[in-house]
Amino acid sequence: MPSTLSTLCLVALAAPALALPSHGGPGKDQTGIKPIKRIQLGPRPYWLIDQMEDSPLKTKLQSCSEKEMRPSRWSIGHRGGGTLQFPEETEASILAGTRMGAGIEECDVTFTSDQQLICRHSQCDLHTTSNILTLPSLAAKCTVPFTPYNATTKESATAKCCTSDFTLAELTETNGLCSKMDSSNPQATTPEEYQGGVPGYRTTLYSGPGTCHKLLTVKEYIALVDALGLDFTPELKTPEVKMPFGSANFTQEAFAQQLIDEFKAAGIDPKRVWLQSFLYDDVLYWLRAEPKFAKQAILLDQSGDAPSTISAATASLTKYAQDGVQIVAPPLQYLVSTATDKDGKVKVVASEYAKQAKKLGLKVMSWSLERSGWLADSTKGGYYYSTVANATAARGEGVVFELLDVLASKEVGAIGVFSDWSATVSYYANCFGLFP
Repeated sequence: MPSTLSTLCLVALAAPALALPSHGGPGKDQTGIKPIKRIQLGPRPYWLIDQMEDSPLKTKLQSCSEKEMRPSRWSIGHRGGGTLQFPEETEASILAGTRMGAGIEECDVTFTSDQQLICRHSQCDLHTTSNILTLPSLAAKCTVPFTPYNATTKESATAKCCTSDFTLAELTETNGLCSKMDSSNPQATTPEEYQGGVPGYRTTLYSGPGTCHKLLTVKEYIALVDALGLDFTPELKTPEVKMPFGSANFTQEAFAQQLIDEFKAAGIDPKRVWLQSFLYDDVLYWLRAEPKFAKQAILLDQSGDAPSTISAATASLTKYAQDGVQIVAPPLQYLVSTATDKDGKVKVVASEYAKQAKKLGLKVMSWSLERSGWLADSTKGGYYYSTVANATAARGEGVVFELLDVLASKEVGAIGVFSDWSATVSYYANCFGLFP
């Protein structure tokens, strides 16, 4: 098949020098923050390139090492884009991802008990993404109170705290409530011990004593990203409470509309907004009720996780296209597979899912790079690399850029990649001139 290296070199040469933002003009100074024009990638992309086997792709990537890097919409900040080292869904994560070149920033959207919108990856993750259990007045309101580890039965410590357990004011104005790295200690005997368990490939360096990352409302997210001059990709999270919630009027459709209304109230051009949802009905509602915003609505697809279901997921792409969906975003592993070349080397290649999406004219995005930890250990990259595990087993961390190269190829043609550490995707985008 044609290589990305050969096809994209021509694109890079022909691409005009685009500078963010091209949608909606420069960022408004709503928060004292202005667009970040000089990005900094840090050592990680360069280290990943060093781990690669010698190849034309490695040579091309090395040739960009002294290039002045710019923001790119091909680089999407997953949960902010600084998530590998900063608490997710926070201003700090968004600023870190933006400094590393993300051109689109994400907020996962859920709601509070008073039906206000707030950025959390899950409606019920506060017990692992914040220190809420250490604040007795709030911990008492959690759906499932903290239960310590049972040394006799070996039952893990448990808790469940949802945004819908609290008012917006409680989550944003309570002194001492802070976001933290997503983690828990299953052997904790106290709420304080439960705060631990951060994976070794992440860090608490930027969320230690003396720091407090406040929970971010959707209004604050919009103001922040607008001030940075970037595009928005809010994901409407599937509620974990029965809908309608709170009142008969707060239906799923009302929730989906409320998100768009927040952007309208802030005067945001729909061209800057990339709505997301796993719920097909949400996307269909937007297509019907808000066509200007729905032009860039993204259907998140996780229907083919099991080997026995990927064929059905691929077949469903036809219906999505017929119903007017423009963009699908499956996890990384849906879009790639492996093949063995004539020399016996395992190569990362486009999957049948990717080829079918391309054939149907569907645009694709994918998630989430830099979320997997080590690729060379016994997990071989885990979930996001499950369809290319034989490649990660052979070449470890060097496969990251091989995977990106396939996503950018003609066979897949991804228009953006979500990442927990934006620098890696930004480096590739800059090297190959990907400035959509």
